[in-house]
Amino acid sequence: MKPKIVLPEASVAPGAAWPAPAKLNLFLHITGRRDDGYHELQTLYQFIDAGDTLDIRVRDDGRIVRRRGAPGVAMTDDLMVRAAMRLQQFSGTRLGAELWLHKRLPAGAGIGGGSSDAATTLVALNHLWGTGLNSDALAQLALSLGADVPVFVKGQAAWAEGLGERLQTVDAEQVWYVLVLPPCEVSTAVAFAEAELTRNTPPITISDFFSGQGRNDFEPVVRRRYIEVEQAFEWLEQFGQVRLSGSGGACFVACRDADSARHASRALPLEMRDAGFMAWAVQGLNRSPLLQRLELARQA
Repeated sequence: MKPKIVLPEASVAPGAAWPAPAKLNLFLHITGRRDDGYHELQTLYQFIDAGDTLDIRVRDDGRIVRRRGAPGVAMTDDLMVRAAMRLQQFSGTRLGAELWLHKRLPAGAGIGGGSSDAATTLVALNHLWGTGLNSDALAQLALSLGADVPVFVKGQAAWAEGLGERLQTVDAEQVWYVLVLPPCEVSTAVAFAEAELTRNTPPITISDFFSGQGRNDFEPVVRRRYIEVEQAFEWLEQFGQVRLSGSGGACFVACRDADSARHASRALPLEMRDAGFMAWAVQGLNRSPLLQRLELARQA
């Protein structure tokens, strides 16, 4: 069964059940490489109705305490903790927080798990601490944590360029997908370092994408390096055009409707499930559940 974001009632405790949804890259082009070594990108981000959940308790002593984090991630490397400390330092607040992460999204899947956790931490603590940053200021702060953290802060499906931080809201079709998560963790740094990676794809326009153009430039190198991703592609191809999200390894196919997506996800062979593959039926969302949770918190 896929993880599902369930929005809380308006009466929920102020620090409880803040959603950190996953995202899909509906395409991803690498259009150039800058002098500083970073890459210029084009992509379209869309959220899905699956993700992690974060609980927070405000402290008066200024300490940031991680009660539960991502498995195997040291506290000093935890983007959720780093986000809390970054906002604390930037705002000058004397308040602290205790953090409980209910982790469902696997690492290295290209669906933004760590970045979404960081963004939810920023949005939730900005409200709970009363630091008063607007979404633009919070997104600018988020950029220091990762190129795709700002889109999670903004909470709207977006066309992205530059390092992924220049965002333009897009109204994409909110279709259902069957999403397969292979049992491997794909290193973004390793994928970017591949000599065969295409780094000069000509830029396209939004209308080009909606007319059918666009691919993921990481797909050939990731499929070649990770046999599990190749296996997921080969199985998913029976349902339609398969796409890779981010630098992998999650891959997905658009479906006609919810029933088609659920049928496809249930069809994942037992031997693949036993090997650690997961298949979820998910819906694309143009508005993040995090924004709805923030509205509920403001009304409480």
